Amino acid sequence: MGHNNDNQKKTSTLQIFTSVCAALVLGWLVLGTQANQTSAQQSNFMGGSPRVADSDDVSTLRLIFPAGVRSNWHSHSWGQLLMVEEGRGLTQDRGGPLLEMHPGEPWWTPSGREHWHGAHPDEDVLQMTIYEGEVNWLEGVTDSVYNAARTRP
Repeated sequence: MGHNNDNQKKTSTLQIFTSVCAALVLGWLVLGTQANQTSAQQSNFMGGSPRVADSDDVSTLRLIFPAGVRSNWHSHSWGQLLMVEEGRGLTQDRGGPLLEMHPGEPWWTPSGREHWHGAHPDEDVLQMTIYEGEVNWLEGVTDSVYNAARTRP
């Protein structure tokens, strides 16, 4: 029986040693990888490195509007940054011209400004939106507003 006790102690010691070594290797890999990422990030900037700011309250969405679909009039408490990724989009600030937007063209809608956006009547649009804060939804956009003459920014 003494022989089995010695084997169990050796096995237990070996398991502890293996677990400690595995934890050390994992820690070294994680810290080493993060250090390399930090070094790589720092090499992309001159005069220091930017810091990441809290972005938990920022919403980012990619919305696909089928042809003819548009949002209601609305406003944002912080403002909204939009960009067409694919297709043709329409947007209008209340009282302003109806604009036709194409891929790669960003536009900013300031805080509190009533506006709408959506797809061209004949083409789907993929829009990327970034905003923070509250959205104040208003009435629907009438067909006469949506089908008005469009201009290019």
